[in-house]
Amino acid sequence: MNSRNKGVKGERELAGVLRQYGYDCRRGQQYCGMNGDADVVGLPGIHIECKRVERLNVQDAVDQAKRDKRTGEIPAVFHRKNNCDWLVTLPIDDFMTIYREWEAGRCQTGL
Repeated sequence: MNSRNKGVKGERELAGVLRQYGYDCRRGQQYCGMNGDADVVGLPGIHIECKRVERLNVQDAVDQAKRDKRTGEIPAVFHRKNNCDWLVTLPIDDFMTIYREWEAGRCQTGL
């Protein structure tokens, strides 16, 4: 399988995983040209860069997500190797923003 086909397959696979979590995700429209869509769309507020490779330059992928994101979106790289789970990499500032929101909600509910 060539790398382009593997990438398309990975984007479809990831969209399916996110649908299992209840989000209406699908491949972005990047195959139609540069229109600003992420690789996978439908996760509000997150710019998804999807990488389905055995060797990933994580910094390059994060840099790409940062460059391509729209204002107000969090750049995130969703990636996995063969026979491994999906992982998510994002800048620490964005992680801490998400974590603080989670923590605040947890404190409000008394969990």
